[in-house]
Amino acid sequence: MSSPSNFQLRARMPALLLSLLGVLGGLMLSSPAAAQWKWRDAQGRVQYSDRPPPTTVPDRDILARPAAARTTGTGIVSSPSVAGASGPVSGSTASAVPAPAAASAPTAGETRRRAQEDATRRADEERQARQRADNCARARDYARTVESGQRLTRTNERGEREFLDDGQRAAELRRAREVIASDCR
Repeated sequence: MSSPSNFQLRARMPALLLSLLGVLGGLMLSSPAAAQWKWRDAQGRVQYSDRPPPTTVPDRDILARPAAARTTGTGIVSSPSVAGASGPVSGSTASAVPAPAAASAPTAGETRRRAQEDATRRADEERQARQRADNCARARDYARTVESGQRLTRTNERGEREFLDDGQRAAELRRAREVIASDCR
């Protein structure tokens, strides 16, 4: 059996890369690091952490919780892994924040996991920023088109083209400006 030619390797490269990316994506999604807290801070920025947000963050600003986390009647968020590790909690300290574990140097695996989480978070933020910039550009183009005065059409539910009247044009312009205000920062 002869070794594959350079051309054969190049032809198979996209399929190999896609399968490798699929496997890596599946590993990242199935890892415990995927169970993260996600909340919006006071400045409106989305924050990610493996720990619950500060108690000053209102419940409505918590965007995602790990599946194992639950909210108790007192508003304290607990996780079975945290509660089980610290043992029973006495009545006088039930509302206190659990004491941090003994300080020790992070292991190599923990350091790698944190670096991977940071890279994933940065990639997600960059993707969202690109999407906002794309939405902003499209909304600005559409607003210019609506403001130009040229006749605009839309397809109705029966598949027929109909022209926009002045009220519909004003509504479209208002909608475009709302997108511009939210995505063009």
